[in-house]
Amino acid sequence: MIEYILGGLIIVLIMMVVYLIVLMKKNEPTPPDLTEFKDAQSDLKVYLQKEYSEFRFQLQQMINDTGKTSQKDLNEFKDLILRQIETKFKDINEKVDVRLGEGFEKTNKTFTDVVERLTKIDEAQKKIENLSTEVISLNDLLKGQKTRGIFGEVQLYQLLSAVLGDSTQLYEKQKTLSNGSIADAIVYAPDPIGMIAIDSKFPLENYRRMVDRDLGDADRLQATKDFKKDVKKHIDDIKNKYIIFNETGDQAFMFVPAEAIFAEISAYHEELIEYAAKNKVWLVSPTTLISTLSMIQMVVRNLERDAQAKVIVEELKKLGEEFKRYVDRWDKLKRSIESVAKNADNVHTTSAKISKKFQHISEAKFSEIDTEDVEEIEMDSPDEES
Repeated sequence: MIEYILGGLIIVLIMMVVYLIVLMKKNEPTPPDLTEFKDAQSDLKVYLQKEYSEFRFQLQQMINDTGKTSQKDLNEFKDLILRQIETKFKDINEKVDVRLGEGFEKTNKTFTDVVERLTKIDEAQKKIENLSTEVISLNDLLKGQKTRGIFGEVQLYQLLSAVLGDSTQLYEKQKTLSNGSIADAIVYAPDPIGMIAIDSKFPLENYRRMVDRDLGDADRLQATKDFKKDVKKHIDDIKNKYIIFNETGDQAFMFVPAEAIFAEISAYHEELIEYAAKNKVWLVSPTTLISTLSMIQMVVRNLERDAQAKVIVEELKKLGEEFKRYVDRWDKLKRSIESVAKNADNVHTTSAKISKKFQHISEAKFSEIDTEDVEEIEMDSPDEES
C-alpha cells in the first residue's frame, strides 16, 4: 500500500514540474522582467524544496505509522494464525490418534483373524492330506476283486443293520441254499414274496476305463462293451444261484455299492435294466436298497399287526364273558350286603330297647315297662329277609 502512495505523490510532483515548465515557456519574460522572473524562479525553487521537505517528512511519518500499524496487525495476524494452526494441529493429532487407535485395533483383529484362518487352513490341509492318503488307500483296496467284494458285503451289512436292526427274523447273513450257493444276505419278506437273496457285485475296472477321458474313443467303446458284458454276467450268476423254485422267491437283488455305477447304468444303459427285469434280478444301490428294505419292513409290521388284531379280538371276547360273570356275582354280593345292613339296623334297634328295659328294671320302674315291646326283641331271621 505504501508503494502505491509514493507512486501517486511522485506522479503529482512530476505533473506540477511539467506544468510550471510549460507555463514558463508560454510566459517567457522580456529583458526588463528577467530579474523578477529569476526572483520568482528562486522563490518557486525555495517553495518547492520546502514543500518537498514537508512532503518527505509527512511521507516518512506516514510510512512509520503505517509500518507500526502493519507490524501490530501482522503480529496479531501471526498470533491468530499460530493459534489456529495450533488448534488445527491439536485436532489433527487427536483425530490421528483416534484413527491410529482404530487402525491398530482393526489391524490387530485382522491379524488375529488371519492367524485363526491360517490355523484352520493348516488343519484343513492336514485333513485333506489325510483324506488323500485314505483315498489312495481306498483306491489300492478297490484294485483287487476280492477286496472289492468284501467292501460291498460290509456296506450291505451296514445298511441291513441300519434299517432292519439285528433281528434274525427279518434277514440272515451268509445264507447257504440247497444248491450250495452262499448268498451275501437273505431277506425274509412276507408271502407271497418269500425269501429274497441279495448279492453284492462291484463292476469297477471296466467302468473306470469307460469314463476315463484320457483314453481314446476306441478304447472307451471297448470298455463300454466289456462293462455291459460284466453286468450281464453278474445278473446271470445271481439268477442261476439265488433264485430256486419252492425255496426262495422268484426274484433277487443285485447290490451295486457305488452310486456312480448305478447312476451310469440307470441313465445310459437302459438295455441292462431291461435285461435284469427280464431275469427277475433287480439292481439296487445303497440309496434304493434303503427304500426297498424300509418298504419290506413296513409290510411285515402291518401283517404282524393284522395277525395280532385277531388274537386281540379273541381275547376281548373272553374278557367280555369274564366281565359278564363278574357283573352277576357283584349283583349277588350287593343283595347280600344290603340284607346284612338291614339286619344290622334291626339288631341295633333291639339292643337299644333291651338296654332301656334293663335300666327300668334296675331302677324298679316296672310300671314303665311296656310288655308289648318285649316281643320286638325277636329278630327276623335271614331266611325270612331273603
